[in-house]
Amino acid sequence: MASDVSCERSHEKCWKGMLWRPKWRTSNQRQTSEMILEKVKFQMEIPLNSSKGVLYNCISTPSGLAEWFCDDVNIKKDVHIFFWDGSQESARMISKKKDEFVKFRWLEAEEEGEDTFFEFRIRVDELTGENALVITDFADEDEVEDAQDLWHAQTDKLRQVLGC
Repeated sequence: MASDVSCERSHEKCWKGMLWRPKWRTSNQRQTSEMILEKVKFQMEIPLNSSKGVLYNCISTPSGLAEWFCDDVNIKKDVHIFFWDGSQESARMISKKKDEFVKFRWLEAEEEGEDTFFEFRIRVDELTGENALVITDFADEDEVEDAQDLWHAQTDKLRQVLGC
């Protein structure tokens, strides 16, 4: 049976929780069906020497996000359209609290009924008073490390923007 199944991997690598969708084709059926892997939640905490107000601006406004997360952002109601190198992805802002966090859900995940999201949360260390950005995201279990690498690359850009 293993010889009847071939895997075509589409390398649609983007910020949608590291979307990798292997397509399985069975030669007997001549049909293509998508196998969606269960996504796992992961968090990363990135220390940043910045005020809450400046950091919140970087994670919540189109101009702030365009400095480190994407090339550009357009907003239509509660939907943010993110642009990267000629491609675009849309996410709904599902919740926010000034100077604390912003939470998004990719529209594609929403349409597919997935309960995934990505969140930027500002955490203040009670002892030192230093701020950190906590990123929560979802990825396929075997893609978590790649997703973390992408987030590290993006937060390195954020550090440059903030002068950290």
